Amino acid sequence: MSSRFPAALAEPALVTPRRRRRLASRIGSRSAPYLLLLPATAVIGAVLGYPLYYMVRLSLQQYGLFQLVKHEGEWIGTRNYAQIFHDGAFWHVVVRTLGFTVAAVSLTMVLGTLIALLLAELGPKMRLLLTAGLIFVWATPVVVAVDIWRWMVDYEFGVLNWLLTFLHVGNYNHHDWFVNPWTGWAVITALVVWGAIPFVAITVFAGLTQVPRELVEAASIDGAHAWKVFRDVTVPLLKPIFVILTSLSIIWDFQVFTQVWVMLDGHPGTDYYVMSVYAYTNSFGESEYGLGSAIALVMVAILLVVSFFYIRQMVKIGEAK
Repeated sequence: MSSRFPAALAEPALVTPRRRRRLASRIGSRSAPYLLLLPATAVIGAVLGYPLYYMVRLSLQQYGLFQLVKHEGEWIGTRNYAQIFHDGAFWHVVVRTLGFTVAAVSLTMVLGTLIALLLAELGPKMRLLLTAGLIFVWATPVVVAVDIWRWMVDYEFGVLNWLLTFLHVGNYNHHDWFVNPWTGWAVITALVVWGAIPFVAITVFAGLTQVPRELVEAASIDGAHAWKVFRDVTVPLLKPIFVILTSLSIIWDFQVFTQVWVMLDGHPGTDYYVMSVYAYTNSFGESEYGLGSAIALVMVAILLVVSFFYIRQMVKIGEAK
């Protein structure tokens, strides 16, 4: 009896450290994604902390040309936000921006993925040639790209107008694509998607090279057709890449400014206002810097809400691993 009693007491002492290690390992695996994000968050906070604070403070002030001369704004609280939310034009801009973002991101992801699949099927020489073309598009400065597209759709000398007329699609001589907002936005969306496809295509292709070949071959042997193999084998494995690319595309397309502003020669009509153009026009066009800051902050808030789902998906993927 006496020999068993010390052994019974010793068992918890041996088990407890093991349980602690398991618990610590479990907690560490759950907190690992947040710990990995912490350095980047700290750097972003250090760089953007003061500008964001100053913008918040400015959004709570009446800050026009008179206040700019005095270098002192007039405190008005949330009046700028009330003016925004009671402005019907603001909600039209929000809906237009969201619609444009959905269309541009969807086209970018679909076309970029199709080009990536094409790269995977091409031979080395053709793959090199297509990749070089994609990199050339990606490396083209935005302003240069917009000028090229302006020339292509120019109502007098546009090559697109000449080509459509030559192919007897219709009479497009002296056709102005931007008179009708639908065709104008089609051109702008095509420009944005054209510039964003290379990054998506090359990234997805890099992911495709890491898909185990034996899994694809096994699914094909079992009778799965190409689409089913892609849906049930490739997409689940590339889900982290698709989530990241979609999140980045939402961020980039939601705040598009240069393509709209330069394409319309710095004078876009209200039918071409997106959130960034709307904020810029109110800030510098109307010299209402407090109101413009409030619009910019609302834009950031909407962007955070829209992209929250994708950020949460990335965290879940990290936790699952």
